[in-house]
Amino acid sequence: MRARRALLYMPGDDMHKIRKAATLGADCVCMDMEDGVAANRKTEARSTILEALRSLEFGPSERLARINPVGSGLELDDLLAALEGKPDGIVIPKVESADQVRWASLSIASIEEKFGWTLGGICLIVIVETARGIVNLAEIAGADPRLQALIFGSEDLAGDIGAIRTHQGWEVFYARSAVVTHAAAFNLQAIDQVYLNFHDSDGLIQDCQLGVQMGFSGKQIIHPNQVIPVQTSFTPNDESIANAQRLMDAFAHHQQSGRGAFALDGKMVDAPIIKSAQRVLERARAAGKI
Repeated sequence: MRARRALLYMPGDDMHKIRKAATLGADCVCMDMEDGVAANRKTEARSTILEALRSLEFGPSERLARINPVGSGLELDDLLAALEGKPDGIVIPKVESADQVRWASLSIASIEEKFGWTLGGICLIVIVETARGIVNLAEIAGADPRLQALIFGSEDLAGDIGAIRTHQGWEVFYARSAVVTHAAAFNLQAIDQVYLNFHDSDGLIQDCQLGVQMGFSGKQIIHPNQVIPVQTSFTPNDESIANAQRLMDAFAHHQQSGRGAFALDGKMVDAPIIKSAQRVLERARAAGKI
């Protein structure tokens, strides 16, 4: 699976901002038809996104389009407009049930069939950001093979449950942890919450570090100056990679000798430690480090 360390949102009705986003080298550029676009600009967003998909070179960036929520009455027109430009993936906000995921997947499949595109080639990424979505995480995460990642939406969730947002974030910690846990259980990527203060680079990096520690593979971002610090934070450093490779080499050697758990540098190494090392190397490969 490709790296999704930074998922950068751009308003879908602003070609100037989309054009700039395409040059930034973010892992994902998500052109938005939902919250980033005023209610009277939805039609302009659809046409602008289609034009961008057809005319712009995004380099290594994954080209995503975020539609309005399923049930809003806007989702079908959004989806059809975006699919006409054959994006790499569709992002669905405020997902609360498996049926919403399956509806999107079947709709995409019908377009892929119509145009003779590879079936399943366009991925789905869903945002879980309501109390009902958190409660239904297991059915959402296992809804469809097209689904590749879960995104945690902290701000909408806080509003939905009536929580007051704080810098520490304990009011959303349970849901944040639930998203990353369910993503791991279903072999999906987990993409962490937005850090709203794009002038606070220290706070952003601290929030990234907590996301990495929790097991997230990437983070949503809202400003170009967040791309580099976020992608750097979610890329294993050289020391981590070297240590993981050393663990895997030692593991292979001891496996050949018929031993499971073994000691390395005075510490016991068993299956959970090896699994952690494997994940480090997987992320390093996805990021192009090895």
